[in-house]
Amino acid sequence: MKFRPLFIFALLTFLLTACNFTLAADITPPPDYVPPTPMPTLGPLYPANPPDLASGATIYAEKCAPCHGVTGLGDGDKGKQLPVTVTALGLPDIARKALPSKWFAQVTQGNLDRFMPPFASLNEQQKWDVVAYALSLHVTPEQIAQGKALCADCAKKFSDQKTMSALSDNDLVRIIKNGKGDIPAFGKDFTDDEAFAVAAYLRNSTFASPTTARVVPASMTPTNADSATPSAATTPLAGNTPQVGGTPVAPSNATAAAGKGKVSGTVDNQTGAALPPNLKVTLRAFAHSGNPTAGPQEIASLESTVNADGTFAFENVEIPEKRIYIAEVEINGLPYKSDFAIVQAGMTELVVPPIVARAATTDFSALQIDTLQFYFDFANADAAQIFTVYNILNTGDQTVLVDMGAQQLDVPFIAFPAGAEKLGYNAAQDTAPFTKTANGFAMAPDKKAYGLIAFASIPKKAEIVISQPMLLPVGKVTLFLPEGMEAKGATLTDKGIEPIQTTNYHIYTAGALKKGESIEFTITGAPTAAANSNAAPPAVTQNKTLLIGAGAVGILLIIVGAWLYIRERNKSEDDDEDEEEDDDGDEEDDDEFDNPESLMDAIIALDDLHRAGKLPDEAYQKRRDELKNKLKVAS
Repeated sequence: MKFRPLFIFALLTFLLTACNFTLAADITPPPDYVPPTPMPTLGPLYPANPPDLASGATIYAEKCAPCHGVTGLGDGDKGKQLPVTVTALGLPDIARKALPSKWFAQVTQGNLDRFMPPFASLNEQQKWDVVAYALSLHVTPEQIAQGKALCADCAKKFSDQKTMSALSDNDLVRIIKNGKGDIPAFGKDFTDDEAFAVAAYLRNSTFASPTTARVVPASMTPTNADSATPSAATTPLAGNTPQVGGTPVAPSNATAAAGKGKVSGTVDNQTGAALPPNLKVTLRAFAHSGNPTAGPQEIASLESTVNADGTFAFENVEIPEKRIYIAEVEINGLPYKSDFAIVQAGMTELVVPPIVARAATTDFSALQIDTLQFYFDFANADAAQIFTVYNILNTGDQTVLVDMGAQQLDVPFIAFPAGAEKLGYNAAQDTAPFTKTANGFAMAPDKKAYGLIAFASIPKKAEIVISQPMLLPVGKVTLFLPEGMEAKGATLTDKGIEPIQTTNYHIYTAGALKKGESIEFTITGAPTAAANSNAAPPAVTQNKTLLIGAGAVGILLIIVGAWLYIRERNKSEDDDEDEEEDDDGDEEDDDEFDNPESLMDAIIALDDLHRAGKLPDEAYQKRRDELKNKLKVAS
């Protein structure tokens, strides 16, 4: 199938980017860099200290929720794109048979068969923290309280971390009912529900004491019902005082029973001007459906007015447990929104985190390019493909507005090499969230870098001269050339050949560049034929490049996938036009998609048409949903 290579590389991209590896300081080691000692395959299969659920919730939000979903139902946005079903960690049937030690091993080593990467960025305790949090997703406070009431003193027999890490909930239930060693069958008369409640209590008693509830980072804000998957949640635990945004809220039994309450918040106005009069605020509510393959769905949208002091409130709102709320305003054409807040059991008032409204500017002086990576491909007979990855920081206190022009093709602070044909842009997967505007996009101040990929091609010659001016200051530059190619330039340092996955790349680096300076170099040579193409994938613990920065591998795979897309787009443009003409709403041709492979090819072809501007958004989304549903059935 002509799209199969792109599909394979897209999967590898998810493997290495879905869990938020960062590129900012990893790709080019400093001159005095000392390679780390290869880390052991696994640490002890039990935690040195009681796992911290609060820490685990934060880690889960960043690294796990994009695939596994906010409540562990396997419904994360990135997980939906994989050809395998993402494990629903939050389902009791899954979690109850899980060994904590096995989940720890998977977090450490990854599970490549399921497209799960290893989490080398976490230390041993953090891995246990996130494992503990994942194990708590299927448990309710009522179950823990019930288990404690049934067996308040039995936790002493189950306090050893080593022992508990080797026992699943199912194992605990068997011990509770049948006994083992010096533990009698103290729960032989318990029902299954009672036994599992005791198991939940025993497991919870081995965790560190909980402190506060969690809110969801706005960087994972859903944009529509299909992608409405927040990236953090909390499972309320026994003894927790409900707390959102740092504001404890005492429950009221009478109001809680009615299921109604108040949702309030504030607009933190940092625009430098007064808030517009009668500013409208929208409150959006999301709830999880019974379908584990679907993310949270928007179920309600309420509107109110912001007071002069920036406060707002919605009275008599339904606030059942685990309901998700977000508040939004629009000021001077720019949308601003709060982080998500999640309703805890017994709440009568929910305080959403503040909506931060910042001043906007078209001045780019606060932007700087933290890292700049060039990737080159020479497979095309006539042209070399250039993919430039910009990691851009907004170091100011204002939102930068970027006007891309009438054709939406220009980013004014990015230049292309002299003589190159500009092909377009894409946002990198691990990026701070861009905000779409009428004329382009906006970049709010963020500690995280904005990732932008620029595509270009340049005529292939024996010597390819690259001269690219920098319209922003650059921290460091890295070149990735196929093995067999060489680059020469006054500012380049040859770092030699490095393996990335199964291919060797010749890597060069350059130091900082000021705004207005250019990087110039000449590329010669020819790629080594099938370099390392038959080699076994290098072990994660032995691959220096992966230890330096697994994010470099992920972004490289994005680039390779993008190159395949561009190359195949040119080959298939005429075929796509014919396909569009034939697609007149008649579904009789659906029978040809009779297996997962052909369905995936059809989805990618559909994406190809949409990117080329040949399908309207509504028709594209409808058809893509149909094919995705067929793929789920076929798989």
